[in-house]
Amino acid sequence: MDMYRDKATREAFIARAKEVYEKIKDELEGQEGLVAIEPESGDYFVGKTLGQANDAAFAKYPDRWVYFMRIDNPKAAMPLKTW
Repeated sequence: MDMYRDKATREAFIARAKEVYEKIKDELEGQEGLVAIEPESGDYFVGKTLGQANDAAFAKYPDRWVYFMRIDNPKAAMPLKTW
């Protein structure tokens, strides 16, 4: 999936991730840091830092795109491939 070259793919990915976020946002309330959402499975991983959220996502999905969001500011978000 070429997330950055294909706008439709990127927008669909982000829309699925936001759907997952809407389902889990109550569970995240009061937590700090970032959440990494893998939209195909609905799995998500919380970390105090981007690196921690990525490490948790990478452990299960070593070669997938995930959607990173700041828990305290969901508009601060971006899709990235786990590394």
